[in-house]
Parts: sequence; C-alpha cells; structure tokens
Amino acid sequence: MKHKILVTSALPYANGLFHLGHMVEFIQTDIFVRYLRLKGKDVIYCCADDTHGTPIELKAKELNITPEKLIDNFYHEHLKDLKQFNINCDNYYSTNSPENKAFSEYIFNKAKEKGHIYQKEVEQFYCNTCNRFLPDRFIKGTCPKCKAEDQYGDVCESCSTSYKTTDVINPYCSICKSKDAPLELKKSLHYFFKLQDFRQKLNKYIVTSNFQQQVVNFLMNWLDNLEDWCISRDGPYFGFKIPGEEDKYFYVWLDAPIGYIASTANYCQNNKLDVYDYWKLETSEIIHFIGKDIIYFHFLFWPALLMCADFSLPKQIRVHGFLTINGEKMSKSRGTFVTARQYLEHLHPEFFRFYVASNLTSAVEDINLDLQDFKDKINNELIANIGNFCYRTISFVNNNFKGELSTIGTLYNEAQYKAEIEKKIAAIDKHYEKGDSREVMKELLAISTLGNKYVQDCQPWQLIKGDKQEKEKAQQVMTFAVIILKNISILLQPILPAAADKLQQQINLKNNSSSWNNLDFSVYTTQINKGEPLFKKLEDEPADLIPKKIQFEIRVAQIKEVQQHPNADRLYHLKIDLGNEHGEMRELVAGLKEHYTPDQLLNKQVLMLCNLEPADIRGIKSNGMILVTAKGKKIKLIEVPDHKLGELVYTTHKENSFTQLSYNDFKKIKIATRNKHIFYEDKPLKTDSGKINHDFEDNGIVQ
Repeated sequence: MKHKILVTSALPYANGLFHLGHMVEFIQTDIFVRYLRLKGKDVIYCCADDTHGTPIELKAKELNITPEKLIDNFYHEHLKDLKQFNINCDNYYSTNSPENKAFSEYIFNKAKEKGHIYQKEVEQFYCNTCNRFLPDRFIKGTCPKCKAEDQYGDVCESCSTSYKTTDVINPYCSICKSKDAPLELKKSLHYFFKLQDFRQKLNKYIVTSNFQQQVVNFLMNWLDNLEDWCISRDGPYFGFKIPGEEDKYFYVWLDAPIGYIASTANYCQNNKLDVYDYWKLETSEIIHFIGKDIIYFHFLFWPALLMCADFSLPKQIRVHGFLTINGEKMSKSRGTFVTARQYLEHLHPEFFRFYVASNLTSAVEDINLDLQDFKDKINNELIANIGNFCYRTISFVNNNFKGELSTIGTLYNEAQYKAEIEKKIAAIDKHYEKGDSREVMKELLAISTLGNKYVQDCQPWQLIKGDKQEKEKAQQVMTFAVIILKNISILLQPILPAAADKLQQQINLKNNSSSWNNLDFSVYTTQINKGEPLFKKLEDEPADLIPKKIQFEIRVAQIKEVQQHPNADRLYHLKIDLGNEHGEMRELVAGLKEHYTPDQLLNKQVLMLCNLEPADIRGIKSNGMILVTAKGKKIKLIEVPDHKLGELVYTTHKENSFTQLSYNDFKKIKIATRNKHIFYEDKPLKTDSGKINHDFEDNGIVQ
C-alpha cells in the first residue's frame, strides 16, 4: 500500500483572530507540505479550530451570542487569513463536529474499558454569585509568594511562580469580579486518566523516535513525575457531555487533539478515502507541527490516548519557538501584539513567508521580527538578489531575442556552474526534509548569486553587439540563465508559492513541469513570456505595523493653589505639587469650575497625568492634567489621600521612561472604573502604597 502522510498544525483557539505567531506555524507546516508534494508524496494537510472550553462560553456571553455563533464567526475569519497567506490546507475543520464527538467518546470508552480511567472527588473553588465551579484561569487573587495582587489562580505574571489555586490569597472570581462573596471550596466527582500507566510505553516511544534533542531532554524529566490527568469539567461548559453524565463535560484538552482525527475523517469522507488508512496503518506517517508551549500535551497525554484506542502514534512532532516582536514577547499591553490582518494592511503576505523561512531552523528557537532586519532581508535578499536576477534575465531575453530560447552553450564554464547548482539542490532537499528552511534560503540565494555571476562574467550585453556567432553565444548564455531560473522557481515554490507561480508564468513553465523531477538543465521550452518585477522594494520601514505603546505617567499630586483663570470663566488656574525630590511644582488649567469650588479642591491629593504635552490655554501654559472619572454628565475627582505624594501609578510593572502624549493619544488609552477600583487592560491601577480605591459606578471613563 502506498505510503500516506498526514501533516497537521496545532489547533488554534477559536476566540480571536490569528496573530503573526499563529502564521509562523502555519507557514512552517505549509512549506513542508508543499515540499512533500513537489517530491510526489501522497500527503494531506489537516487542521481545525479548537472550539471548546470556558473562555469560548464566556466570550459568547459577553457578546450576547451563542458559542456556536462565536466559533462560526472566527472559523470564517480564520479561513480568510489562511487563504491570504497562501496556506494550502486540504481540510480546515472544527472540534465542535459530529466526527470529533464520536471519536472523543470512542477513545474515552476504550480507555475506560482498559482500566485507565477512574473517578475521584476533588475540591474546587465555587462562585456562589455565578453558581459555577471555576477553572484555574478564572480565579484571581494575591500571589502566595511575591504578594502581587490580581494574579491568575495557577501562575503569577509578576514573579512567574506556579502554584495551586488553593494557595492563592484572597481568591475571587474573575468572571463576576465580586469580592463581596468569598469563593467556597466544594467537592465534585471527576474523571481522571491514569497517565502513569503509560510511563514505560511513553519512554520507549520517546527514546526510539527521532525527536528534537531539546524536547527529549524536557520529556525525560517529566516522565519521572507523571501525574494523572483530570479529563472532566463541571457545567456550565461549552463542549461534549461525557457519556452517561448530565452535567459533566470532556475537558477541552481531551477532545482538542482528537480534532486531528476528526478533520482527517471529514477529509476522507469528502474524498472517498478511509480515515484508518492514516490512523491505524504502519505504512502511514503522522507528522505534527506545534509550539513549545504545548509539548507536554502532545508528547505524553496525546500519545497515551492514542495507545488506548490502538491508533497510530505520530512519527514526527516538530516543535518550534515563539515569535517575538522587536525582542519582546507578543503582548497587547506592551504594544507588540500584531494580528495577521494588521500585517496585511501594510505588507505583502509573501514577505512574511520569506522572513519566517529565512529564520526557521529545525531547533526549538524563537524568531524575532525586527522591522529593520525585515526590511533589509526583503530588499537585499529577496528583491536585490532573486528578484533582480529574474527580471534582468527575462527582460534581456525578451528585448534581444523576442523571448526565444536556443540551446545551452559550453564556452563559459556551464558544466562547472551546473555541478555547483546540482550540489546545492541536493543540499536543499535535505534541508527541506529536516524542516530547516533557513538553510534552504541560504542555498537558494547562493544559486541566484551564481546565476547573477554567470551572466555578469559572460557579459551578453557585449556579445549582442558582435557578429551572428557572438549573438548566438549571447542567446545560449541567456538560455542557461533561464534554465537556472526554472530551477529556482521550483525550489522556491514551497516558500513563496505565489511568486514562484508568477515567475513560472513569465518563463513559460507549464504546471506539469514544476515538480522536483524537473530540477534539471534541459531546455524545456522555445519561448518565454513578458516579465515584470516579482516584488516592489520596501522604501520605508512599516512603522505602523507595530504601533508604539502609549505609556502614561500618572502620579499622586497635591493641589496647592486654585485661582480663577483670568481669560476663561469656566476654567481654574491650578498650582500642583508633585512632591518629588526636586520639589517640582506644575501649573495647569482645569475645567473643574462647574463641578468643584476652590475650597473643595485646595490641598486635595489627586491623580495627575504628567507626560501630557504642554498646551497654551487662553494665555496660560498648562503642563499636565488632573484626572477625573466621568459617565454621562457625572464627574468625580479621583482623590488618593492614602497614597504618598509623587508616587507613580502602574498596573503590574513600572515603566522607566515616558514620552510626551498628545491629548488625542491619551484618549486612546481605555482606563475605566469597576468594583470601586480603576482598571487599565483588566488590571487595577496602584502605587507602591496599594491599589487605588475610587467610589464611582462601573464603566466610568478616566479623563
């Protein structure tokens, strides 16, 4: 039976748009699959949206739509992004499918029959306001180690400590955010999977497979400390009910990887194939591409589940690192979070494919998107090297020989160039197979450089000025150059499919001639077509792609003087003490006269925006802004009597430097009231003295 290959990307969660980190993995997988197709392999590429779990349910509730509607919306948005980045999935499906339900129940029942599943009572936090048990991520409180407030129930973002939810100090529900009704520990009966039963089998699987050594090192440490997995969740929960249960659901990490099988089954049903040819036959090969954050699930939990149901195990699981932006982890709060859609507003999708391919290796390494490096790689490598050779060659043949090719000559070391390029083609083959696209690009650029050198050394623009024999030599030189282009176009197909297709149309290479078997030096046509540049040069760094984070400098200040503005009836002229070591005093103009008398303002400790750019307001230079909360016509001064003068306001960490903000910049920052506190990006504002208390109704805007 023919060797069948199934390749998958990790299933992205269906609660948001794709970001560039998602696209790194999709591009990596797509490059590999396209390479296998070039080699004539029987390969399919299947993926799906991961659609279950509490975050999906709560997001839908927030938007006042059903979870089914939410995941359907993101499903279609995800398909758009995949298409625009030329990701050629054979089947992109959903874990909320009948196939996924059937396989989840089948594998669960098999594991249960074989004695690998049991039930036991566990204590969990229960929110009496929401009337539900809370997953770890929906519990917040004070870190038991560093005492940072408003941290998740399983890990502290401030000190990176992991802990049990029962160790959290003053835990509260992050769904209702109510701190008036303390969480209650309640017992609930749950299903557990005996992962420890598979220690020896997993050890053999890991040792005998050709996995990345960095990954194996992690796994060998984990194997000694395997813990049984809780595979059930209490309702309300968006997911599949466990057979025979009324209010117990499969934990998302049980049915999510089963989505690989479900997507394969859906593809097979639509193409009259058998799903078990991929998931039960020794002759088939399953290859997963995943990020380094989900190693444990894919190398331990997932293979153990497959063993229970006698399914084939993945023969390769290729792990990649994260995408960082200008050296920082992608983060909304730090302004380094870029969606695929945002990227497409500024740049060509194949530029990103090229950049990813130029940085990906077979090791578990992060990729850093540096905009200057991005621009340099596109302009100096893709355009100045490959693009220039393509356009220069095709234009010369059209301008001087009406697009006609002849034979390959033997006067200008063609045999030596041919041998050198053939060596590089063989190296590229090995690099593609290993998933080392950075080395692929190095060799491809080297082939293009050789082509440029060959044309430069032969100087066909001089030969064309000579007699008929010289002109024939020039045509032979350019014919050899076009043959090099043909090979480049085939080798480039997995990385830049659209550009390769455009190039092949220009050199008149038919579709049935663009496979790995056509990598040779035969003259494949007598006539090429008109050419045009494959890409336009990047003139400027796309600064708007990664918007600079708007950082506010808010400090505790005291109002020392309140005077009537001499030129404006509704304005006050204030003198403000920031209480720092230099005894800094500021003057500013405030529109508070309609709401507060001078006596109500004098000596009050308040919050002041200090990095607002100075403005001349009716003849007085205003150097800052006193902050209030507002909702409708209601206005309230933010008073902070329990905080020290001059203290910096922050959320999780303090910034060290601040640039001036315009008033419009500050308006873009969403700071609002909730539960008698003030929140920025779902984190409460505080100083070193503690959180800022403010008795104002919810959803008041700080301005």
